[in-house]
Amino acid sequence: MPIITDVASGSTQAVALEQEELFPIREVARLTGVNPVTLRAWERRYGLIAPTRTDSGHRLYSMSDIERVHSILGWIERGVAVSKIGKILARTKPLQPLSHIIPSSLVEADYAQWRQQVLTAVNGFDDLRLEQVYGQIFSSYSLPVVFQDILIPVWKQLLQRQDQFGGTSEWLFLDGFLRSRVVQRLLLMREKQPRGVVICALDGNCRELELLVAALFLSSGPLAVRVLNMGQPFEELALMCERIKPLALVLFSNHAPAPELPRRLNRLAMSLECRLLLAGDACDLVQESLAGSSIGCLGNEGEFMSQRLKQFLAGTLDT
Repeated sequence: MPIITDVASGSTQAVALEQEELFPIREVARLTGVNPVTLRAWERRYGLIAPTRTDSGHRLYSMSDIERVHSILGWIERGVAVSKIGKILARTKPLQPLSHIIPSSLVEADYAQWRQQVLTAVNGFDDLRLEQVYGQIFSSYSLPVVFQDILIPVWKQLLQRQDQFGGTSEWLFLDGFLRSRVVQRLLLMREKQPRGVVICALDGNCRELELLVAALFLSSGPLAVRVLNMGQPFEELALMCERIKPLALVLFSNHAPAPELPRRLNRLAMSLECRLLLAGDACDLVQESLAGSSIGCLGNEGEFMSQRLKQFLAGTLDT
């Protein structure tokens, strides 16, 4: 890891960059589960990663390269073709919390120790300790950081371990804990503003916690968000909105959209008296096909979703 002695010193930061730990391709393969042949193909054929080279031509990967590999894997798991991922990554603004003040390695190390505390509590099925750590994290960071950089990464890590003995029990323990806490926060916000925004999973293309966290991001400020149950029929959304009378309907999806999605969304928008918006990772894949329509895209990053929602509702942001 980089050695930083004076964060405010530009020269020290330059030295830190020179001392950044680099990994050979075999170690990257071990850390990510992607074999060297695939890593080379992603570089040569698609330009998805750009490792540095030694004088002898050997590839060396930084932590940023490794994070990018994980991001690529995430899009592949959502059903996106490798050939299309480069375009998505180019449009996606990476989160850089405090990166202009504190070296990213130190920020990540801080997040990592909180993730480890969460994981330790989950491993012991210690709900009291998990409650304590949860409260400490919320008192230290903003809402997007709490979920995007600390809690959801642990949740995803456990989700991928369900093939191991005890893995499913650990994931269920954390998933149930987080869902209950997010629901509590959403209900408290709804008491302040009964008429707000309705959010619904698009054809079940996400897990319930992902939907709830998206609702929490959108709830910041004066808007309250009501979450429709998982499995809500797409064909009955117009009926729900007619009776609930929300300011906007937000459809959330973390998977690659079906080819007919833009047509379905436009048809739904024509039957609504409220604004129709799309949120989640699917936004990056369908945004171009919705250009010029009445449907707005909120993106998938917590710090921007709420801001864009307010702009759309105020009529200051075009689709």
